[in-house]
Formats: sequence, structure tokens, C-alpha cells
Amino acid sequence: MPYTLALTNETNPLNSVGDALAKIAGVTLEREVPLSRIARFGIGGPTALMADTRDPSAFAAALDVVRAHSCAWMVLGGGTNLIAEDAGYRGVILRFRGARLSVRGGHIWVEAGVDLEALVDASIDSGLEGLHTMKRIPGWVGGAIYGNAGAYGHSIHEFVEQVQYLENGEAHTADRSACQFAYRHSAFKDHKDRIVIAAELRLPIGDADKLRQRATEIQQIRDAKYPPSMRCAGSIFKNFLAAQLPGTVLDQVPAKAVIEGKVPAAWFLEQVGAKGMRSGDIQVADYHANLIYNDGAGTSADFRFIVDDLKRRVTEKFGITPEEEVQYVG
Repeated sequence: MPYTLALTNETNPLNSVGDALAKIAGVTLEREVPLSRIARFGIGGPTALMADTRDPSAFAAALDVVRAHSCAWMVLGGGTNLIAEDAGYRGVILRFRGARLSVRGGHIWVEAGVDLEALVDASIDSGLEGLHTMKRIPGWVGGAIYGNAGAYGHSIHEFVEQVQYLENGEAHTADRSACQFAYRHSAFKDHKDRIVIAAELRLPIGDADKLRQRATEIQQIRDAKYPPSMRCAGSIFKNFLAAQLPGTVLDQVPAKAVIEGKVPAAWFLEQVGAKGMRSGDIQVADYHANLIYNDGAGTSADFRFIVDDLKRRVTEKFGITPEEEVQYVG
């Protein structure tokens, strides 16, 4: 799941920014990187500069550089929820790829650049319960915290003890309450200058064999719905909290469609004929109305056309508007 920072003025030449970033020890700098290379959706033109590092101090130094220059810049995670514009991004993309993870009793300390599935597997191997339901959710831990990722009855916020983050060049720590977690939301979405660096989680003890068995079942379900080779971002729209829907809308929803207090966005999308829609090579799955994927040489223009059309249809029929889970770049 990716996080995005506020943009600054784009008037400053990017060459000087690149030169300054290249001088920071521990930073790997690339120029004109196709965003289609890092986005699971497989679309998007080049970013002018991309700087990666596993060192928190180097990352903080890189943030200082881009803030000191008048250029567009943003922070990304693993690119699994990324929709990049066809024209690309004429700015700097920063990625913190710290991937350290340690387990101590029921506690796990993990850096933001760790693959979420690696965290899930480590928790299962250690006989710790809760994250096992997130098997096969793609992305990095930082993005999972940013968007409060979850599935099958659990969300990551349940297990967060504290989050370490950078803000304006300074290191801070926030406990679970300060993170203001909500459904697919956190304070880091509201304050995009707060960059997740690491987190400490606490999980209850469970039976490793049973956890692994359930995780395998979930993996099989997700692989059937979202094949690993499919160029997609998982579900495109957030589900609706039933308690927040107008009564006139909820009355139209069959009781069996309400799952764990939520109405799947797919239910509303099915009612407006989403399944099988296509624009260019961007396709809505014929078996899942909330799954949009790149079936070839898809473009962001085609993606936006379908998304905007679906939002319009649902709004016109039900008076509510679906909200995307994906993040846009460019």
C-alpha cells in the first residue's frame, strides 16, 4: 500500500537535485525510471529521479535535499496501490527500503521497507496470531500501516504498539492512539509529511500449525481472485461501512451482502453493470466487479475513464460515491 507527500514548486532544475542526492552515502539514485517498472499495475511514464536507501539517516538527508530545492517530490512504498500517469512524473521519488525485522516474544520490530508477506510469514513461524489473515496482501509494511491494511477480520492497527516516523527532518514516535487508525485510514494519510520508518507490533500467542493452515487457505482464495501474475492493485474501491450508509441505501442491500459491518463496494458496482467493462487494455474482471486490471498495454487514461464512469454510475443510482484505495502519481 504507497504513501504520498505534498508537492513543492517545480521551477528548480532537477539536475542540481540529482547531483546533491547522489552525494549522500547510502543513497542509490536512478534517472528517468519508468513507473510502470515499480507499479504492480504496470502503467506509468518515467519519473525524473528516484532515490532509494535502506539507511534512515540517509533517507532523512535525502528529504532535507528535496525540501531545500523547489522541485516536485514524493515518497512511495512498494507500488502495489500505485496508478502512475502515462506522462510520468517530473520530480523526485524517494523510497525508504529498510528491511530489518526482529521477533522477541510476542513483539515484532519491523522497518517500513519489509514486504508485508515477509512480516506475515515471520509472525506465523513464531506462533503469533492475527497477521496470518493478511497472507498474500502485497506491498510493504510502511504502506500497510499508512492505509491500515487488513483482511478476513483483522487489520494491522490491532497489533501496532508504536510507529517511528520522520517529520520535518526529526524522528518521532506515535502510539496506536496517536496514529488515529480507522478503516483503511491512519493519521499518516492526513499528515503526508509524516513518513513511516518502523513499527513495533504486539501479537497474541497462537498455534503456528493452525495459523499456517488458515494462511494457506487464504492464500489459495486470494491467488484465485488476484493471480500473482495479474497486473492489478487488488480491490480498487474501499468497501462501505454499513453504519455510515444512508438508511435509504442500506435498505436496498440484502442482509447477506453485509459482511463484518461492511457492504462490499463490489455489490454496488455489480448493480451498475461493472463486470466485464473495458477501455483499451484496462479491464474489469468478469467475476469480480471491484477488480480492475491491466490486460496488456493499459494506460492511466483508460484506467481513469473506467473509474470515473463507475463512480458516476453508482452515484446516480444510489446517491453515494465509491472512494478509490489506489494512490495517483503525476
